[in-house]
Amino acid sequence: MVTLQPLPNATARWKATVGGFLSSGWYHANQTLLLGIALAVAGNFLISISLNLQKYSHVQSARLANQKPIYRSKLWWCGIILMGIGEMGNFAAYGFAAAMLVAPLGSVAVIGSALISVLFQNENVRSEGVLGGTLTIAGTFLLVTFAPHVAQEPTARRIQSYLVSWQVLIYVILGVITFCVLLYFYKRRDVKHVVVLLTMAALLASPTIISAKAVAAMVILSVKGAMQLTYPIFYLMFIIMVLSCVFQVKFLSQAEKLYDAKVVIPVNYVFFTVSAIVTGAIFYQELQGMSLLSGFMFLFGCLLSFVGVFLITQNRGKEHLTSFYIDSGHIPGLTMRRGKIQPESNSLSYGSLLNEGESVKTQN
Repeated sequence: MVTLQPLPNATARWKATVGGFLSSGWYHANQTLLLGIALAVAGNFLISISLNLQKYSHVQSARLANQKPIYRSKLWWCGIILMGIGEMGNFAAYGFAAAMLVAPLGSVAVIGSALISVLFQNENVRSEGVLGGTLTIAGTFLLVTFAPHVAQEPTARRIQSYLVSWQVLIYVILGVITFCVLLYFYKRRDVKHVVVLLTMAALLASPTIISAKAVAAMVILSVKGAMQLTYPIFYLMFIIMVLSCVFQVKFLSQAEKLYDAKVVIPVNYVFFTVSAIVTGAIFYQELQGMSLLSGFMFLFGCLLSFVGVFLITQNRGKEHLTSFYIDSGHIPGLTMRRGKIQPESNSLSYGSLLNEGESVKTQN
C-alpha cells in the first residue's frame, strides 16, 4: 500500500504521475489542481470568444455612416460580459493553483481564437497553424508539468509580510516607474503602438495577479473555517484587484480597437505570461525548491508556447491585406499625394476609400 505524500518538487511529481496517471489515487490527490486547471482553461476559452466579439463590434461600428459610441453595441457588451466571466474563471483558478501554473494556460485563448477564425471566418487550415498548435499544446503540457505544484495557502498575515519585503518593494517601484514612462508617451506623444499598449496592460496585470490570488486564497480559507475576511488586507487587495482590472481592460480594449485580435491575443499572452512568472517568483516565491531540471523544462515549455503562438498567427494578417489591398498605381489617370488608397490596417477607416473631397483635392 503506497501512502500519498506531498511531493517536494515538480520532478518528483512527474515520476509519480508516470506510474499512475489518471489513476484513482492520482485523481483524488490532485482534485484541487485539476479544478484550478479546468477553471483556467474554460476562462481563457471564453476570453478568446470575447476578444473576437469586441473586435467584430468595432469593425461593424466603423462601417456605419453615423458612428455611435461603442458602448451602445449589444455585441460589444456580450464580449465584455464573456470577458468578465472568463476572468472570473481565471480568478478562481488562482485560488487553487500557483500563478505560474495558471498563467501559461492563456495559450488556450490563442488556440481558441485560431479555431474561431477557421470555423466562423472561413480561414484556411494552414500547416503553420497546425504546427504552431502542436507546439503550443506541448509547451503548455511542459509548463503545467514542471511548474511549481506546491499547494500554497497565503494567509492574511503572510500576505502582509510579503508586501513589505525588500524584493517586492523594489519590484513595485520599478513597475511604477516603467508604467509612468509608457503612460507619458501614450498620453503626451500619442504613441499607441501595440507593444506600448500591451506592456502597460501587462504591468497592470502584475497587481491583478497578486491581489486576485490573495483574495481567492483568503476566500477559500474562510470557507474552510479559517476566517480571513476580518483583516483589512483582504479589502485592500480587493480594491487593488478591481482597479487594476478596470484599467487593464481599458488598454486591452484600446489595443483591440486599433489592431487585429490575431495580433493582440498572442502578444498579450506572451506579456501576461512573463508578468505572471515574474510576479509569482518575486511575490509568492514560487520558484523556491525548484530543481535545475524542472527550471530548464519550465523555460523550455515557455519557449515552445511562444514559438507556437507565433506560428499560429503569422501571415494571417498578410493574407488578409493581399486580398483587399489597392495600389493607386493600378488605376489609370489617378494621381494622389499618398501612394495608397487603402488606409493603414490599424486605422478605423481600414477597408474604405479616402473621402471624396480629399480625392478631388489630390487630383487638382
